[in-house]
Amino acid sequence: MPQTTPLMAVTGSTLVLAAPASPAAPVPTAPDRARGPYARLFAVPGARGFTAGSLLARLPAGMWGISAVMMIAGQRGSYALAGAVTATGMAVTAVVAPWTARLIDRHGQARIALPATVIAVLGSLCLALCVRTGAPAWTLFACSAATAATPNTGGMSRARWTHLLPRDAHHGALSFEQAADELCYLLGPVLAVLLCTALFPEAGTLAGAALLLTGMLVFTAHRATEPPPAGIPPVRGSSPLRPLRPLLGLFLATGVVFGSMEVTSVAHLSGLGLGAAAGPVLALQAAGSCASGLLYGTRRPRGLTLCLAALAAALALPWAAAASGSLPLLAGALLLAGTATAPVMVTAMSRVHALTPAGRLNEGMTLAVTAILAGIAAGSAAAGAAVDRLGTTSAYALPATAALLALFALLVRRASDGTRVVLTTGERDPQ
Repeated sequence: MPQTTPLMAVTGSTLVLAAPASPAAPVPTAPDRARGPYARLFAVPGARGFTAGSLLARLPAGMWGISAVMMIAGQRGSYALAGAVTATGMAVTAVVAPWTARLIDRHGQARIALPATVIAVLGSLCLALCVRTGAPAWTLFACSAATAATPNTGGMSRARWTHLLPRDAHHGALSFEQAADELCYLLGPVLAVLLCTALFPEAGTLAGAALLLTGMLVFTAHRATEPPPAGIPPVRGSSPLRPLRPLLGLFLATGVVFGSMEVTSVAHLSGLGLGAAAGPVLALQAAGSCASGLLYGTRRPRGLTLCLAALAAALALPWAAAASGSLPLLAGALLLAGTATAPVMVTAMSRVHALTPAGRLNEGMTLAVTAILAGIAAGSAAAGAAVDRLGTTSAYALPATAALLALFALLVRRASDGTRVVLTTGERDPQ
């Protein structure tokens, strides 16, 4: 889970968000204010078109990992190889994505995102071809690395809303985008599994490549809604990394929540002989986040401290439900935990939006997404080790602990600032 401000998101059940100065947005009229937040979004000319393209281009984000694993393991018979190849793609993405986002901010979305998408699509097609033809293992790693060129479509979409809408409409736009991220991560794995099992092992990867290219073509075709390129920053050292550094720890912890929850739930249900239920049960977590994101957009934004406290409390529910051994209780607990996720992501992304230097919004949001991806990888690894050593019930403590650490870090930062940190949408921290 923009041009004047941001996710990703990601979410792990998933993943995974201050922008160049834009022309002054028109002051909304009384009838505009009376509209619901989402009706107001799609009254903007061109909004429906670029949103449709954005959703198509984001759907493969929920398909890539599971499609690659099913394709490689199905053809090569090695889950170790499949995991290493997908991890390589994620690691390269963590390095490449912020640079791609910086180029998009400087030179424009269509000019950079479309060629980058072509590179990523070619990487996916080559990966499928190499797997099918029995090419050497190193070619799979090279092809997976090429997919790291995939642009952060969610960030570009948020940048458009920020450019097009007045400030008081940004909260609704960010909430809608978070819900869209969750929807893509909800439907993506289901579609991937269906294609790979009903057709052939490469079907999920090929479909993802087709959706990405089609969606990006539709998205970039709506040039009237695209923010103007910022050009090269006049001041060196204006990277968003410095102002966002305290928030990146929060996104890292959130990624740990996503990654550890997914691995722990799969292991727990498999241990109960209910492995087939893992997908639908985890989908409930994404569905809860999607629904709460849409609802949160119609309400006044809350403080990040309150949202994190609610998330930490909600994440204790799956831990307790796992101890009972009841599938319905675990499913309900994951649904409730999911509802606490979106407010955290929306509020944190609004901080990214507020703190990112002008002209660097897409880069700032991509840094947040990269931190989430790193957290997902760390959370998955930590949960796997916890499951082996402590059992699946104890491993459910890991997501709750990650949320508590994020809350603790936020409180420590606020205390060290010596002043109250403003954590509501559209306001800046006193620095």
